[in-house]
Amino acid sequence: MGRQLHFIALDGQSHHVLKILPNRFKKDILKYFKHFPITIRRKVKTVTMDLNYYYDIMARELFPNAQIIFDRFHIIQMLNRSFNSCRIHVMKKYHKGSREYNLLKYYWKLYLKPFDDLEKTKPHYEWHLKDTLTQEQIVTDGLTLSEESENTYNLLQDISKALINKNVSDLRKLLNCKDTIGYQMNITLKTFKRCLHDLLNAARFTESNGCLEGTNRKIKQIERTAYGYSNFYHLVTRIKLEEKDAILKEKASSYYQIA
Repeated sequence: MGRQLHFIALDGQSHHVLKILPNRFKKDILKYFKHFPITIRRKVKTVTMDLNYYYDIMARELFPNAQIIFDRFHIIQMLNRSFNSCRIHVMKKYHKGSREYNLLKYYWKLYLKPFDDLEKTKPHYEWHLKDTLTQEQIVTDGLTLSEESENTYNLLQDISKALINKNVSDLRKLLNCKDTIGYQMNITLKTFKRCLHDLLNAARFTESNGCLEGTNRKIKQIERTAYGYSNFYHLVTRIKLEEKDAILKEKASSYYQIA
């Protein structure tokens, strides 16, 4: 199947795979779900998904009474990528090998950790900086190089905390940030505002796509073990053999998770 992407739908309660489609084309997804009567589809309560724009449109058309929930993992992932874009933009302003460049280049993972989890009391010698610093000092020194990157970092941290604490009011306020932030983070905020209700549902509900990501991992491992499948139905058969209870007979569910 090469690198072709598939569509997977899971029952949000049992975590059983309900359907795997060979592609993500809108017409094929609509065709599959529309063979369920509208009276059944109106009973769907929630649909949890990644931030694919077309999934949102289709979910509203297919399940008119469902609450659409953006997966928190994908929200944080999008924020991390936006901050990384800003960090790299600032980093490239400095000469390679300079302290400023190294602060942003070699310690990028620290900027993506929750600030409260950074080591603050036990400094270590950092070869790239020729200095002994704590993780907190590295991040703080790196952020002082640019107001834009500092504001972008603070926004990333605050939105992450609001999602963890299920604080809908704080999350709404943060999306209207007026500070100078990175270009990519601005684009991300516009995306979030366009689907504001779905984003806020991520803080209102407990559902997530965690089980779906685990299923994706298993399927990718099956494909790697076989060095790929040229026939999609052979792949589905193999998945059935590996996960005997995973794929059920086609039926409607009250809770969907899709990717």
